[in-house]
Amino acid sequence: MPLNVPAGSHLLFQGDSVTDGGRDRRPHADVNAALGHGYVYLVAARAAARAPGHRWRVTNRGVSGDKVTELAARWQADALDPAPDVLSVLVGVNDAWRVVDGESCDIDADGFRTVYDALLTRTRRTLPGVRILLCEPFCLPGGPDSDFDEALAAQVQLRQKAVGELAAAHRAELVRLQPVFDEAVRRAPAAHWLHDGVHPTPAGHQLLADTWVSAVAAGPHAR
Repeated sequence: MPLNVPAGSHLLFQGDSVTDGGRDRRPHADVNAALGHGYVYLVAARAAARAPGHRWRVTNRGVSGDKVTELAARWQADALDPAPDVLSVLVGVNDAWRVVDGESCDIDADGFRTVYDALLTRTRRTLPGVRILLCEPFCLPGGPDSDFDEALAAQVQLRQKAVGELAAAHRAELVRLQPVFDEAVRRAPAAHWLHDGVHPTPAGHQLLADTWVSAVAAGPHAR
């Protein structure tokens, strides 16, 4: 079985463009289009093909461009109201990017942690039994220039640290992604995995999906 998740569970994926994957937001969108064309689709496809009798329901609520503050603005409707059994969150690279880009209106790493902490506190209070997976943001060299790449990596690392601390504080499972992509560049150039240093290629989405499935399968809630 590819997932240590009870049959019939609702798995909800939350985040930014990496999760969004160009999904169709229309209420009656085709099931394929509604999942987008990224790692969420690949996770759903693998799980359903290997264990068709488990009838897992997968929902994609990623929104391209979102930072943690924008996640917070729609958290009730897009994370709490659906009452998922498993909630996966991947956010942070846009927060890092905007700081490096010089947009002073955006929050720093401490602010990122504070807002994210509040979201998780609300989630544990509202959905005490939900299984939470926090995916760390990631990047590789491949942005506008080498100085930007270096500055972005430093900001992403600050948010990776925050995500790790929040996972421990809120009894969530941490899905480490940066080491996976760091290892991947030993096998192929960064652009093979992330076409601009941030957004995955098809190969990058497959790598992300495989890592997510492995993390869930190895998690503490084996069934």
